[in-house]
Amino acid sequence: MAHEAVAVEQYPVDAPLAERPPGRLSWFEGFVLSLTMPAALIATLGYSISSLGTWLAIALWGVSMVLATLANRAYAELAGMFPEKQGIALYASEGWRSRFSLAGPIAAFGYWFAWSSSMAVYSGIVGSLVQAQWFSSQDWVWDLGIVDVTFARLVAALVLVAVWAANILGLRPTLWLAYTAAAMLVVPLAVFMFLPYLTGDWSSATFTDPTGDWRLAVVWLYIMCWTSLGVEVCATFTPEYRNGSRDAAKALRAAALFSLAVFVLLPLGAAGTVGEPAIDADPLTFYVPAFQELVGGADDVMVALIVGSLLLVIVTAMADSSRALFGMSKDGTTVRGLDRLNRFGVPGRAITADLLVNLALLFFLGSILAIVAAGNLGYVAAHVFALTALLLLRRDRPRWSRPFRLGRPMVVVVGGLAAFLAFLCVVGATSFELTGYGGWRELAIALAILLGSVLLYAFRRIVQDGERMRLRDESR
Repeated sequence: MAHEAVAVEQYPVDAPLAERPPGRLSWFEGFVLSLTMPAALIATLGYSISSLGTWLAIALWGVSMVLATLANRAYAELAGMFPEKQGIALYASEGWRSRFSLAGPIAAFGYWFAWSSSMAVYSGIVGSLVQAQWFSSQDWVWDLGIVDVTFARLVAALVLVAVWAANILGLRPTLWLAYTAAAMLVVPLAVFMFLPYLTGDWSSATFTDPTGDWRLAVVWLYIMCWTSLGVEVCATFTPEYRNGSRDAAKALRAAALFSLAVFVLLPLGAAGTVGEPAIDADPLTFYVPAFQELVGGADDVMVALIVGSLLLVIVTAMADSSRALFGMSKDGTTVRGLDRLNRFGVPGRAITADLLVNLALLFFLGSILAIVAAGNLGYVAAHVFALTALLLLRRDRPRWSRPFRLGRPMVVVVGGLAAFLAFLCVVGATSFELTGYGGWRELAIALAILLGSVLLYAFRRIVQDGERMRLRDESR
């Protein structure tokens, strides 16, 4: 029991606030950064309705957010145990290191790649929207041999560089950009969630019954988790909150409940306004004619608001993934050198690494849906490791301080949730071709990414730290 007593002293989560290092984020600012999930829903909703039918798509989006809400309750407990760690991947490492040390780097790298690669996904969508709405004549292609440069990709690259600049200059510029983008997001959310019922433009006449077999629904739920589970982003900023894990718990709860409402009301309102055939015809920009119908004209305004909403996804993704990469390097689960803060107090090297990775994805991988397919396996697996880490830590460190302790029935629910997400990983990753947006090639890429995490971990341990690889690490 001596080890446990030392552990409580090492992580004084109940220490007076005056004794804590000064934080810079309020819980509400963490909540604002979590609004990236409703923004991401705007970009992916149409594809799910087109594939599943409206009723089933709405039901699955709601289920996915219920799963995320339950997961966030678990992460509030883990944030209280480890207030100095940047998010769920590092919680997974703490829980698994004494049983299977490779779980940490696999979870951390899978988590980082999913969040980081989302910047290439959504900047690519922004580039396509800008070109289609305002520069449709710019259809040229520069063939540079190994890569094709298009107008849309150049716009996407400029967006990435602009977001990098805001992040590299510190947390305040990042938050200013996030607040601006969040304000732009609120307009389409309010319009589609409430206005159709007031104007009489809502109708379910075109909604179709579910199509396809059960595996298609499971695969789409697996894809949806790439968006809905992202409300855990609030936990990543725990070391930067003014009140530590207390603010993290508030932000996690608010993010989950707000997104749960949005993930049901937005699909219902948007689909009921424009109709399912219009969504089938244009899964991404069907909001534009719907916005015109509800408020009259202003298609340029609607596209600008969508672009602003997607900008929030990119801002948060860079802030989150760079801190995850920083934490991985600091925790010893990937290579040294990324665990450095710049003079503005942010992980500048990790932010720059994110930029370079996403520029490469943008120009060389091509299909944004291939990026989603490649990143999703590692991300959902990271949640499985993090949730099971809570169960393992209950057994291994029962006397550690837990300011936000789950009751026993909820612990059982967390175990069931981890098992269900593991099921989604197996079925979703091996049946992705049912969506028409990927297949075995993307699965191979996802597995190669996770293998890369093990190789980088081995390089860190053997070459940089001069230690042996251990499958069970009981050093901490």
